[in-house]
Amino acid sequence: MPSVAVKLYSVFFKFLLKHRLQNRIQAPPEDSDSFGVTTRPDESVAPANPSFSDGVATKDIHIDPLTSLSIRIFLPDSALEPNSKPSSKPEPGSANPKTASLSRLRRNSYEPAIFLPREEERRNSVGDVGAYRGYAPAPSGEGRRKKLPVVLQFHGGGWVTGSNDSVANDVFCRRIARLCEAVVVAVGYRLAPENRYPAAFEDGMKVLNWLAKQANLAECSKLMGGRRLEGQHKHIVGSFGASMVEPWLAAHGNPSRCVLLGVSCGANIADHVARKAVEAGKLLDPVKVVAQVLMYPFFIGSVPTRSEIKLANSYFYDKAMCMLAWKLFLPEKEFSLDHPAANPLAPDHSPPLKKMPPTLTVVADHDWMRDRAIAYSEELRKVNVDAPVYEYKDAVHEFATLDVLLKSPQAQFFVDIGSTLREWEPPL
Repeated sequence: MPSVAVKLYSVFFKFLLKHRLQNRIQAPPEDSDSFGVTTRPDESVAPANPSFSDGVATKDIHIDPLTSLSIRIFLPDSALEPNSKPSSKPEPGSANPKTASLSRLRRNSYEPAIFLPREEERRNSVGDVGAYRGYAPAPSGEGRRKKLPVVLQFHGGGWVTGSNDSVANDVFCRRIARLCEAVVVAVGYRLAPENRYPAAFEDGMKVLNWLAKQANLAECSKLMGGRRLEGQHKHIVGSFGASMVEPWLAAHGNPSRCVLLGVSCGANIADHVARKAVEAGKLLDPVKVVAQVLMYPFFIGSVPTRSEIKLANSYFYDKAMCMLAWKLFLPEKEFSLDHPAANPLAPDHSPPLKKMPPTLTVVADHDWMRDRAIAYSEELRKVNVDAPVYEYKDAVHEFATLDVLLKSPQAQFFVDIGSTLREWEPPL
């Protein structure tokens, strides 16, 4: 059973969440600003940090001029290491074994991956303290940079709360970046009720298309002699329009190894984006979605499962809270528990499940939504999609991503995810 502290905090959490959700219902649409975001002062935000102070550098990018859509990129220091396989897997919570050699690498000869910076910026970018701006050692011999998988991450929060730059999400994404050795792109999608369905789903696809555009821009830069471009802010102008290459992704991201990772309601977004990626096919080249990770997905349906009956009053996000969240997210005329956004096994879903990528599902023992997530995995396996389920005993919904649970034993499971994703990665 969960600890007494978890039980007590769950009662307090549900009281506050119910108050917030009810206030959202009463708030008129005109209370939101022009970008469709209502201020949520109760959430602590972690500022971006472009230095490798804890083994991961971060930066924020606003990628849509018409909305509030933004991303936070998490780059692990392992991206600066030579392209060689680690001798052993790191244990959960352990220090990165490669960090010791990082300062040595930074003292090597560096050249810009995309742009040629001014000399003083060049010194800052490779120093032990300065911010990293996306440069890599000269690609010669064994010093060639390796490309890391790109994990597109969607946070939780019941559609109405949460952010990609919250303290809890920042900690979680840093863990994923370090222990899975991946470039994590956390998506700051629009929230309800100011932005109801399909806003969050559209934002997910916008970011995936942005990744594809970035990969193509980086390739164009190479063809145009991008390593010899003068000045720090060169734009590529062509069929893409005027755009600037994102240096961290260009230098260290491998878009052909893209993994979608969704937390709670973010898992619903990830599954939607995976389906759209299957339908798009080669239109997303060179981006290829090779897998998805659904962590305690926010699935529901009109015919209740056993856990939906037995655990309806479960910890943190119980059934009453989730029903209220769905009413805030779905347009009133479209509200249905079998809506395609809510029920992954709804009959009007497309494409066929057999075309879905490998899907790892993480469920919690005390989560009322667990059985529907397991049922979805079973349906995927029936059509020969690799779809394992990791079930964590004595765990509650958001056990690995909620701020007060980040240090719990169950939250230290990233090696399990990392090993599974490595098995699914296509060869270079």
